[in-house]
Amino acid sequence: MTDAEQNNSSSTYETAVARYFAAWNAADGDAVRKAVADAWSEGGTYTDPLVDVAGHEGIAAVIEGAHAQFPGFVFRPLGAVDGHHGIARFGWELVSEADGSAPVAGFDVIELAGDGRVRAVHGFLDRVPAQN
Repeated sequence: MTDAEQNNSSSTYETAVARYFAAWNAADGDAVRKAVADAWSEGGTYTDPLVDVAGHEGIAAVIEGAHAQFPGFVFRPLGAVDGHHGIARFGWELVSEADGSAPVAGFDVIELAGDGRVRAVHGFLDRVPAQN
């Protein structure tokens, strides 16, 4: 199977997104860094309305910041992953493990590298808590 054929397989997109969520839901600093390395290619990027970072350390710092801001919350997918030509999109929400509330939700578009890891994330925030 060529890289192009592999990157067009639905299982390739689902695997990439599963690794992406594993990184966002990793429990601590070491686990986050390992999961980020598993999910993102070297030099991978993450961009949303609040941040624009590159590299594993920058991405891990963003994830750890989200954990600090929302302790006791996990990211979960909303709906199916849709992908073609090395690009995939999917919805997600940030859910409280205590009461099931989901104050944050969004939609991400990812670009895959030839090895199936994420090269770039373009994130959009659809629902965020009100700022005081």
